[in-house]
Amino acid sequence: MKLTKIAGAVLIGIATISTFAYCTSDAKKAGDKKAANDTTKVEEENLRAPVDTAKYDQIIKKLANGDTTGKWPVKNQPYPLDGAILPFKRIVVYYGNLHSKKMGALGEYAPKEMWSRLNKEIKHWEKVDPSTPVQAGLHYIAAVASGTPGKDGKYINRMGNKQIDSVLKIAKMRPNTIVFLDLQVALSNIKAELPHIAKYLEMPNVHLGIDPEFSMKDGSLPGKKIGTYDAADLNYVTGYLADIVKKHNLTPKVFVVHRFTKKMVTNYKSIKLRPEVQIVMHMDGWGEPDLKLGTYRHFIFGEPVQFTGFKLFYKNDLKKAPNRLMTPEELMKLKPIPSYIQYQ
Repeated sequence: MKLTKIAGAVLIGIATISTFAYCTSDAKKAGDKKAANDTTKVEEENLRAPVDTAKYDQIIKKLANGDTTGKWPVKNQPYPLDGAILPFKRIVVYYGNLHSKKMGALGEYAPKEMWSRLNKEIKHWEKVDPSTPVQAGLHYIAAVASGTPGKDGKYINRMGNKQIDSVLKIAKMRPNTIVFLDLQVALSNIKAELPHIAKYLEMPNVHLGIDPEFSMKDGSLPGKKIGTYDAADLNYVTGYLADIVKKHNLTPKVFVVHRFTKKMVTNYKSIKLRPEVQIVMHMDGWGEPDLKLGTYRHFIFGEPVQFTGFKLFYKNDLKKAPNRLMTPEELMKLKPIPSYIQYQ
C-alpha cells in the first residue's frame, strides 16, 4: 500500500515536472520571440535617432541672442529626430493663395516672377547670416475662411487637390523647396479639417500651418472678430502629425501657428513638445516696425513655446510712418532670432 502510494506520488511528481518542463519550454520560446520582437522594435526606433544634440544646443543658444530672462532658449524641450530642419536652417517663404492677388505674394505673381522675388529675399538672408543655410518654402492657404456659408454652413472654402498639386508643382521649380498647407477653419474645427489634407501631410516636403484668427469657436463669422486656439488644439495637431511621421518614417514636421494677440493661443504652458514636430509661434501682425516689435515682444518672446517666426507684409507694413519694411538686419537683433520668415 505504501509502495503503491509512493509509486503514485513519484508518477505524479514526474508528470508535474514533465508538465512544468513543457510550460517552461513554451514560456522560454515565447520569451525568446518577445525578446526578438523587442530587439527588432528597438532597432526600428534606432533608425530614427535624435539629431546632433551638441550642435542643436549650440544653435538654439545662439538664437536666444543673449537673452538673460531665462525664457530663451526653451527649457526641457525634446531633441528632434534626425533630419529636422530647425534650428539648423532658416525657413524663408512666400505666403498666399493662387486664387487671390490680395492674399499674398504667392498668388500675386506668376510663378517665374514669384521665384525671382523670393530668391532675392533668400540671398539677402544668406548674406546677413551666412552661418545659417536658408530653406526655401511656399506657404499656401489650403482652406480659406469665407464670407459665405457654403454647402456645409462652415464658412470655409477648401482648395481642391488640383490647386494644391499646382503649388507642389511650382515648388519643384526650385530644388528642395518645402510647402506649408495652411488651414483657416472658420466655423469648422481642426479635427475635422486635417483629414482633408492628410495625403499631402504624408509627403516628406509638406508641412502645416494653422491660423487661430479664423478659428471661430463661439460661432462668430470669420472676419468679425479674432478667433482662438487652445493648447489642447495644438496638442491634438502635434499628436496627429507625430503619428504621420512615425507611420511613414518621415523627418520632423514643421508646424506654424500664426499669432498677434494673447487670446489667439491660450494656455501656452500646456503645449506639448514632441521629437516628431517642430512648433513655430509666428508673429503675424502688420504695421509699423515699433508696433510689430511690441507684438513680438509680448506674445512671442513673452510666451515661449519652441521656435519663432516673423511675418513681413509688402503692402500693409507700409501704410504708416516710417512706411517701410523691416530688414533681415533688424530681425537678426530680435530675442530670440526668428527661425521662420514669411513674406506676404
